[in-house]
Amino acid sequence: MSIWPTERTLTADEATFDTVDMTINIGPQHPATHGVFRMVLTVDGELVVDCEPYIGYLHRGLEKLTETADYRQAMGWWDRTDYLAGMCCEWAYCLAVEKLSGIQVPERAEYIRVIMAELSRINSHFMFLGAFGADVGSFGTSFVYGWRERERIYDLFEEVAGDRMFPTYFKIGGVTMDLPENFESRCRWLLDSIRQGLEDLDGLLTGNEIFVERCRNLSPLTKDRAIALGITGPILRATGLPWDVRRAEPYGIYSRLDFEIPVGRQGDVFDRYFVRLAEMYQSVRIIEQCLKEMPKGGLVCATDLPKTLRIESGECYIRTEGTKGEYGVYAMAKGGNKPYRMKLRSPSFCNLSALREMVVGNYVADAIIILGSLDIVLGEVDK
Repeated sequence: MSIWPTERTLTADEATFDTVDMTINIGPQHPATHGVFRMVLTVDGELVVDCEPYIGYLHRGLEKLTETADYRQAMGWWDRTDYLAGMCCEWAYCLAVEKLSGIQVPERAEYIRVIMAELSRINSHFMFLGAFGADVGSFGTSFVYGWRERERIYDLFEEVAGDRMFPTYFKIGGVTMDLPENFESRCRWLLDSIRQGLEDLDGLLTGNEIFVERCRNLSPLTKDRAIALGITGPILRATGLPWDVRRAEPYGIYSRLDFEIPVGRQGDVFDRYFVRLAEMYQSVRIIEQCLKEMPKGGLVCATDLPKTLRIESGECYIRTEGTKGEYGVYAMAKGGNKPYRMKLRSPSFCNLSALREMVVGNYVADAIIILGSLDIVLGEVDK
């Protein structure tokens, strides 16, 4: 008798194999999510067929805490939203309260605010470039280049404000203190260093064929679709639309400054990267103009402020060009020294609305790159 099994023909049912989609959980504690963010991918083989994002792990009650505090006391919570660019967040909050109360900011303080905000923008984008290079492949050097320049920016922040990451340097009516005597020379040295850092990253990433091939034509987004999803900032400009709040609705002294608005061609992952890189060169250009035109002396904060700021009634909405997009603050006053309502329009929260649409139909490995191209900060998403 043969030891081999008898051969037979398979039936129709036996010959049919069903495939089952698999669920992959990424986060909330995972390097690829850049914070406490979780996304659940449903995959068919290597292709993503569904994506469900989960947020709320970093909720800290920013809005309600602000409504229970004095107008001045609330400042410290706002620079912890987009914590990579805290001074931009402080500025938006100050603008809202100043508009409600009619406070005028001295001219020198306006220039200082722009310089600090643009340095914060550069600081945030350096973090993006460093992390994004690591997301795409074995580009750990990008983190080293980015972190090197960020440390130098933080050193200058510490000299100016006394703190590095959460300075609360802006205040209602201006800034807390004037610049150090050697600020201009220190800042110009820093700008030269930033240029060198940008050239290093540009050569490492943009000049790398593997990097370009992985990012080009990946997850393109049209202008109309980006607008429909409420997307703003570099992701919107990557589609080719030159919308920048600093130019469309200038605040501070941006109307006096000459700068370009970098845009992409097809809104893909590469364009999102390249727009941010180009924006950093424009930020350097803005800072140099401010150093040249800033009044040499004068007040850095309004002098007619009351001991306790009280606003009878009113409401307003102000928007600024944050590092991630339109960072807007809706404020309402109904008497007293505390706001009745304070609402944050966080750009990263709105930009995340496009994640599912961007990821579905792409490979799992590309999903990580697509998420990285959004450059989200969870402190601002969850508030």
